[in-house]
Amino acid sequence: MLKLIFWTLLGLNAVLFAYDHGALGSFKAGEREPGRIKNQINTDKLRLQPAGLPPVLPTSPEAAAPAVTETSATGALIACTEIGNFAAAEARRFERQVAPLQLADKQSQEEVAGQEITSHMVMIPPLGSKEAADKKAAELKAQGVSNFFIMNDSSPTKWAISLGVFKSEAAAQTLMAALKKQGVVGAKVAGRSSAATRLVYRFRNIDADTRAKLDAIAAKFTADTRTCK
Repeated sequence: MLKLIFWTLLGLNAVLFAYDHGALGSFKAGEREPGRIKNQINTDKLRLQPAGLPPVLPTSPEAAAPAVTETSATGALIACTEIGNFAAAEARRFERQVAPLQLADKQSQEEVAGQEITSHMVMIPPLGSKEAADKKAAELKAQGVSNFFIMNDSSPTKWAISLGVFKSEAAAQTLMAALKKQGVVGAKVAGRSSAATRLVYRFRNIDADTRAKLDAIAAKFTADTRTCK
């Protein structure tokens, strides 16, 4: 009988020892479980959730980052920018400077009819009648000017007096200076134009940075930059 009591007490002590060290789990709410907590995965991500609210699932850093849209990355696009009009030689220079921007199908060009100054005339403006032109011609001869021509065709320059036609404006200005020394007054330099084909360039769906680069290139030429449709 004593042996039975002895072994029974020994067994109870063993059970109590095991329970005290967590070997038999926890039977009371709120008791800590250091062994189990240590074995759980991602315990640092555990959050207390108020009752009645849906659970909040942890997300990865990639999912939490705000998405970058194409609009915020590239900025607003400019619908259409037009640069021109270019003479043939200027158009070739402009194209060479624009080429590094690699605009491909965003760039197009169009030929337009225009006027181009091809020569410069030193002239006495139209005098209104043949009599007035003849009087001025006599005055020019008295001043030692012999190289002139009275224009009598049906044009806006009818009854003007041409004193010389030059390819460059500089040459025309040289003659003007000489005529002033001879006492000739009322003469001026007028550009003479003829029909010519001009080139206009259009750039569509470009960003503000590209537009700024195009403006900088266009500033090197006698060309207008404007918005187009």
